Amino acid sequence: MRIATANTFEQTILNLQNRQNALQTSQEQLTSGKRVEVASDDPTSAAIAERSQASANRVDADTRALNASQSNMTAAESALGSADDLMQQIREALMQAGDGTYGDAQRAQQANAIQGLRNQLLAIANTQNGSGTYLFGGQGSGGAPFLDGPNGVTYNGTAGQTQAGQINTYNMTVDGLHTWMGARNGNGSFVTAAGTNANTGGPVAGWIDSGTVTNPATLTGDNYTISITGTAPNATYTVTNTTTGAQPASGNFTPGQTLQFDGISTTISGTPADGDTFTVSPPVNNSSVFDVLDKAIAALKPQATAMTSDQRNAQVQQTVSSAVRDLDASMSNIESVRSLVGTQLSNLQNDTNDNASLKLLNQTAQSNAEDLDMTQGISNFQNQQTGYQAALQAYASVQKMSMLQYINTSQ
Repeated sequence: MRIATANTFEQTILNLQNRQNALQTSQEQLTSGKRVEVASDDPTSAAIAERSQASANRVDADTRALNASQSNMTAAESALGSADDLMQQIREALMQAGDGTYGDAQRAQQANAIQGLRNQLLAIANTQNGSGTYLFGGQGSGGAPFLDGPNGVTYNGTAGQTQAGQINTYNMTVDGLHTWMGARNGNGSFVTAAGTNANTGGPVAGWIDSGTVTNPATLTGDNYTISITGTAPNATYTVTNTTTGAQPASGNFTPGQTLQFDGISTTISGTPADGDTFTVSPPVNNSSVFDVLDKAIAALKPQATAMTSDQRNAQVQQTVSSAVRDLDASMSNIESVRSLVGTQLSNLQNDTNDNASLKLLNQTAQSNAEDLDMTQGISNFQNQQTGYQAALQAYASVQKMSMLQYINTSQ
């Protein structure tokens, strides 16, 4: 087979170019620190690196949502703590208003003090974070979630919580409707209240306490009316189940007497008059702390309508008893929400650590797929540099091996 001189030159130049390209690639890898610059360098490793990068980006987005949730939940937990302090002050003011030595003017002062604390409580319920999001706005509202109007405080929003996150879901808000208006009223099992006097239609002259449960198994969940007939010492009482029409208890009545029926125990005090009625009803989970306070404030202020001293005293005692009972229920509900927020904060801290570990895992996978082993890279560069120099020397020798060069050197 005949090999032309031109073919030898061509092969030598091609080899020289390949060596030069390989040397350039090694130099670029050493400069960038990347073994895989484009997908064509190593399709499999490039795909692994791409998936790892995408996963790391999701972790970053998740971490941003997590940090926002931590900030909001920390602010919400602090707000709920402040609310608890205010409600303790309100409770003390209510108890003072029930002091038998207080007159209308003193009770009005207590009512004004409670009004101020109630307004502070409303401001806490409308707390915003630094970006203007209402912490107790639930799933969103067009403005402040709690609006104070002539008929009291209403909720202007959607119950629930706003959530965000790529990998996990994190709460951005707290369910304000449940927090401030979702307490279980009464003592949790039933609700006692003063009715009206059946003879006059006016207020009663006695008051009923919150009651206790004597036998949970016999509770019916029905509505009851307790009626007082006659005056002491000949007064009697009758308990009527207004749901079924039955009369589970009746008998002689003495003020301060404890009545028991269908697993319920309750005491009526004061000086109940002939025709006074009291009610017992099942509890509901929609007691608003603002409604409780508004009713108490209105009842503690001097009344325009004429009342006997017994009726006024009974109204105050009933107001204090019921308000303290329902305020305690609201406080318990808010403390429960605060505890839940605290648990969420603890979980968020755990997720912070998990996200950091997951990001490191993805970064390691991406690095393993595309980063250059510097020791190996330097070794490869040195070998390719040596090979390139050898190729240059070979070309220098080959280019002198033409027929014309031989003839010229032979003369």
